[in-house]
Amino acid sequence: MRIFTVLGVLFYSSVIILAGIVLIVFALNLLQPQDINNLFIYTQSSSNSRVIIGLSGLLLILISLSFAQLILGRLQREKTIAFTTSSGEVTIALSAVEDLIRRLAGVIPEIKELRPDVIATKKGIIVDLRVVLKQEANIPELTSRLQDITKSKIQEVLGIEEQITVKIHVAKIITIDEKDKRKKDLEKEGPIVPFSGYGKV
Repeated sequence: MRIFTVLGVLFYSSVIILAGIVLIVFALNLLQPQDINNLFIYTQSSSNSRVIIGLSGLLLILISLSFAQLILGRLQREKTIAFTTSSGEVTIALSAVEDLIRRLAGVIPEIKELRPDVIATKKGIIVDLRVVLKQEANIPELTSRLQDITKSKIQEVLGIEEQITVKIHVAKIITIDEKDKRKKDLEKEGPIVPFSGYGKV
């Protein structure tokens, strides 16, 4: 598969370079209109040259279509995770895996925001997490816990044994408002009972 990609790059590079040379020749006026006319007359007059030009054009179209299909197929594969069960092949969109990881922000209270980016490669699944943390978070302990939870969640839901690499980028550490802090403290203390301060007379 790799050799086809290299051949495709070389082919398209050659075509673009050739087109560039032709444009430069025209710009420098090195090719006269009469020369182009003579070339067209020669190719039209000979049946062999017409056959060669026609086959070359057909070959160019087939090569272009095959490489376009190869590139589009690879892009499509990279957007999904595929595995085979006893009943057939199963593909899972990477966006579905990202949604699954995004829900982990609600499980870990120290995380304010979580933005996952999942990439499927031949070596396994790479998860890039961009997180916004709250001020009181212990970063080494939290990131280690988040990596473990993310790995186990993907393995548990997808049921795959491929290597999962979780990379974390802490984008921001925010401070908690006094209002939020007070609200948190009140939640810890428990519900306030109405008229609890009044005693019996």
